[in-house]
Amino acid sequence: MVSTPIPRRSDALAPLTAELGICFGGDYNPEQWSPEVWREDVELMVRAGVNLVTVGVFSWARIEPSPGERDFAWLDEVLDLLHAHGIAVDLATPTASPPPWMGVLHPETLPLNPDGVALVAGSRNQFTPASRVYRDYALAIATDLAQRYRDHPAVRMWHVGNEFGQIDFGPEAAREFRLWLRERYGTIEALNDAWGTLVWAQRYRDFDEILPPRRMPYLVNPAQSLDFRRYTSFALQRVFTEQRDAIRAAGATQPVTTNFMGFEPLTDLWSWAEDVDVIADDQYPDHAEPTASSDIALIQDLMRSLGGGRPWVLMEQAASATSWRPHNLPKSPDRLRLDSLQAVARGADAICFFQWRQARTGAERFHSALLPHAGADTEVFRSAVALGADLRRLRPVSGARVAASVAVLFDWESWWAGEEPGRPTTRLQTLDQVRRWHRALWRRGIAVDLVRPGVDLSAYRAVLVPHSYIVEVDAATALRAAVEAGASLVVGPFSGVADRNAAILQGRSPVLLRELVGVSGEEWVGLPDEPTALTAEAAWTTVPAVALEAGVLGERLRADGAEVLARFDGGHLDGAPAITRRRAGAGTAWYLGAVVSDDALGAVLDDALDAAGIAGATPDRVLPDGVEAVQRGEALFLLNHGRTTGRVTVPGARRDLLSDADVDGQVALAPGAAMVLIERHAQ
Repeated sequence: MVSTPIPRRSDALAPLTAELGICFGGDYNPEQWSPEVWREDVELMVRAGVNLVTVGVFSWARIEPSPGERDFAWLDEVLDLLHAHGIAVDLATPTASPPPWMGVLHPETLPLNPDGVALVAGSRNQFTPASRVYRDYALAIATDLAQRYRDHPAVRMWHVGNEFGQIDFGPEAAREFRLWLRERYGTIEALNDAWGTLVWAQRYRDFDEILPPRRMPYLVNPAQSLDFRRYTSFALQRVFTEQRDAIRAAGATQPVTTNFMGFEPLTDLWSWAEDVDVIADDQYPDHAEPTASSDIALIQDLMRSLGGGRPWVLMEQAASATSWRPHNLPKSPDRLRLDSLQAVARGADAICFFQWRQARTGAERFHSALLPHAGADTEVFRSAVALGADLRRLRPVSGARVAASVAVLFDWESWWAGEEPGRPTTRLQTLDQVRRWHRALWRRGIAVDLVRPGVDLSAYRAVLVPHSYIVEVDAATALRAAVEAGASLVVGPFSGVADRNAAILQGRSPVLLRELVGVSGEEWVGLPDEPTALTAEAAWTTVPAVALEAGVLGERLRADGAEVLARFDGGHLDGAPAITRRRAGAGTAWYLGAVVSDDALGAVLDDALDAAGIAGATPDRVLPDGVEAVQRGEALFLLNHGRTTGRVTVPGARRDLLSDADVDGQVALAPGAAMVLIERHAQ
C-alpha cells in the first residue's frame, strides 16, 4: 500500500562528497535571527570548516504567516549568502511543525492521544498524518519551495519533514485506518479470522465498527494493535512520499531524504529505506549509560544496513548537552570528536549537529550547539573547529564501505508483536537482546549488518537471531539455506513463536525452525530473579571457565538431534537443555533456550564465529574495555571510549590519517583517543 518509490541512485551522496569530502555542519535556523547575525554565522561557519547546513526545518510560520501567503525574501537572502561562502544546503520542507493558525482553523488536523484528548497547537509535531487538510497544506508549501529553489546552486539535497514519529488515535486516524484495513483484508470475515475476534466476543460486523486501539478496560487485541502500528508507519510514510513526489514533480533533481531516529517504534524503516535517496539519522546517546558507545554503534550499523551498505548522513547529534533529559550531562571535546569519528567509521559521510547557533528563546534554549550562547571564544566552538580539521583529513575515507560477514536479524513487526502485554514475561525486550548480542561482537571488533527476515543471506558467514517473535516461512527458508551452505546460525529464546497476525504457531516451538536447530519446546517460563545456574556438558569442550547462568525467561526443550552443550541446573527447568548445537549441511545451528549471561553468550558466539572462520578487525580476540575497532575500506578506526588506556595490536605497518604518525605492532590508546590507520603503501 506504500506508493511506488522513484528508483534510488546507487549512491546519492557521492557527487556531494566528491566535491566536499566528509560533509560537516548542522541545522541552521536563520529565521530566529537578524540578517546581521546571518553574516556573522557564515564567517564563523567558514572558520569551523562547515560545508553543509540544513535550512528551514521549523520555518513554516515564517514562510506562510497566514493561509496561502508566502514570504520567501528572507530565505532567498540566506541561500544566496550561504552559497557565496561555499556552504551547501539541505533544504527542508517545514512541515513537521504547522503554524498555530492551522490547528485553530482546522482542528481536525490535530492528533488525539489514546485517551481521546486533543493535543493542541503551541509546540511542534501537532498534526495527524491522516488529515487530508494538513497534507494538502504540506504539499502546497513543498511544491512552492521546490519550484522556487530547484535550480538554486546552494541546494544540494532536500529534507522532508523532521523526525517522523507522530501518532493519532482520533477520528481522522479511525477513518484512514478502516480504509487501510479494507485494502489489506478485503472482507470483514478475513479480518475477523486474522484477528481471532471470537476471543472475548470481539467479532466485527463491518469495518465501520473498528476504532484505533484507544484506552480500553483491559488488554487490546494484539493483532489489532499490530495492524495499527503497521498503519501508523504507512500513514507517516505517505506524508513523506507525497512531499517527495511533489518536490520531484516541481522539477527538483537533488537527492531527497528525511531524518530517521534509530529504532523509532512508530516507523518500519525497512519499508521507509526504499523511499529515500540517502539514509539519514539523528543520534543522541546518553553517555551517562555505560553501554552508550556500543548501543549507538548498533544504530549506526542499522543505518548503513538500511542503505544497503552505502554511506549515510548523521543528520543530528549534540555538540555538548541536550536539554530534554531530566538530567543532561555535557560532552567533553574528546567525546564530541569520538562520537563523530565513530559514525564515520561505521559508514557516515556527513557529520552534522543540532544545531549551528544555540537558540536564545524557545523550548531548546539550553540544547547545546556548535556556536554557544557565549560565542566563538568557547571550548565547544574550538572543538567544532578541530573536528572540521579532522574530517578534512579523512577525505580519503569518504565513499568507502564497511564489509560485514555477520548478519543480525531484526524486524519492526516482530518487535512490535513480541512486546504486546500478556506474555510469559515483560522483561524480555527485543532491543535489549539485540543490543547485548551486538555488544559482544562490538567488543571483538567484528562488523555487523542488520537484515530483515526473508532476505538472501548468502553473503554472510554467520547469522544471529537474538529475538524474533515472528518467523514466517520465507525467513525460515532463508535461515536454513544459509546454514546448509556453511553459515553459523545462533537463535535466541522465544523466537519463532507467532505468525504475521501475532497468532501463536501450533506445535512444539520454534515451529518453523525446530528441524534446523534440532530441538523442540513445549513451555516458555519466566525465571526467578536470582540467576539460574547452567552446567556445561562434555560435548562443549571449548567453553571457557565463565559464569554459565540464565535469567528472565527459559524454555522447556527436548533435544531432537542436537548436541546439548549446557543444561539447567536446578529450578523449574532442572535438567532441560539450555544451549544446543546441531550440524546441518555444511553449517551449524546453535539454539539458546534461555536469556543467558553475558559470559555464556560470549562463549556461544565465539564457538559460532570460530566455526565460521570469522575474526575481528585486529588480531586481538577481545578488545580492551571501551575500545572500538572498525575497518572501513582501507582505514582501520581505533577509538577509545573507555576510562583507561587500551593496548591494541595493529595488523601490519600503518599510518594515522589524523596525526600523520607511523604505527606498527601494538599501540597504546589513551582514554578519548582516536586513530584512523591506513597501510603505508596505500598512501
